[in-house]
Amino acid sequence: MLREEFLRDNIKILDFSPSRCLYRKLKNVKFIAYTANDFCGEFIADKNMDITDLDEFDHSFDLIICYHILEHIKDDVKAMSELFRVLKPDGTAIIQTPFKEGDIYEDASIISDENRRIHFGQEDHLRIYSVDGLCRRLESTGFTTKVINYKDNPENYYGFSGNETIIFCKPLNPLKGTSTNR
Repeated sequence: MLREEFLRDNIKILDFSPSRCLYRKLKNVKFIAYTANDFCGEFIADKNMDITDLDEFDHSFDLIICYHILEHIKDDVKAMSELFRVLKPDGTAIIQTPFKEGDIYEDASIISDENRRIHFGQEDHLRIYSVDGLCRRLESTGFTTKVINYKDNPENYYGFSGNETIIFCKPLNPLKGTSTNR
């Protein structure tokens, strides 16, 4: 999907906690500027920035890849605002998390690893999103959202697993959120 729909000469990509395979592939593409970020140091990365306070200039990136990150972030709306801030006006952010039916489920009083596993599916998750709930939060920070569920795509030519849902985000008003010009 990245190769067919997004990669082009001189594109700037910011990728959060990338898989080793994706990191290695994108690092070797000569015509792109690829930056991998991992705050905790658990993944191969070029930078270790906090997603809620990115040390990047406004409108720096053409593409942001944020797979399975937001459910770990205490102030997810601040993180979304930062993604909006560093995304170019014509850029795209690709967001994915675990999803459930209904609405977003979060409870700040659930703090033990065991209870987080029970309630959110993993000990370091702080919530579990619904697709609609995550879209609403992203839209509250200035994004427009487009949801694609690859189960609904009979050709599924990108090879996603059976029920893969991805949210593609674009800035609705690219001037909203511009404040720091780092």
